[in-house]
Amino acid sequence: MFAADTPLLEVRNLNTDFLQQVSLAIHRQHCLGLHGDSGSGKTLLLRALADLDVNEGEVLLEGVPRENFSGPAWRQRVALLPAESHWWEDSVGLHASSWPMPVLTALGFSEEVLQWQTGRLSSGEKQRLALARMLANRPRVLLLDEPTANLDRGNTETVEKIVLEYLDSQQAAALWVSHDPAQLERVAHRRAQMRQGRFQMETN
Repeated sequence: MFAADTPLLEVRNLNTDFLQQVSLAIHRQHCLGLHGDSGSGKTLLLRALADLDVNEGEVLLEGVPRENFSGPAWRQRVALLPAESHWWEDSVGLHASSWPMPVLTALGFSEEVLQWQTGRLSSGEKQRLALARMLANRPRVLLLDEPTANLDRGNTETVEKIVLEYLDSQQAAALWVSHDPAQLERVAHRRAQMRQGRFQMETN
């Protein structure tokens, strides 16, 4: 068992060619909102946390160092939802072994969507389905890079509700990148800002 005050995700002095001395902690059932100008390093931070780019520093999941996991095992637990999702199979259903049907239904899809050809998907449909695909792996930490950028107001509200309910029900955590201050007011328990590769927590 982990101590109640052990962060779900803890980062100590993370560095890349651009990011400088990033340290942060996110606890269970919490969402940390991240904003900053374009090019400030938000996406680079998410990619580093998912171990997709070369980086140095300590990253721990429930107190366990990232080095104790294989790359695929880490990215299943600390999952990145990129701004542009990738679809490599012909049909939607082939992209996950088991899709969370309640999530698909909440996102406005029927089971028939699993038979759809990926080439017919709109950018908004790809974005919503990519969220369902990620949640199918039951990650512990969600790294969300502008997850509602291509969605209308109704679908944006649905995605926000699904994510927050997931954090509560699964004792998970999220790092949510958004350019929308109003959205971060709705979803984030705390907020932080990136400035030229430097991370800074904001006071409430």
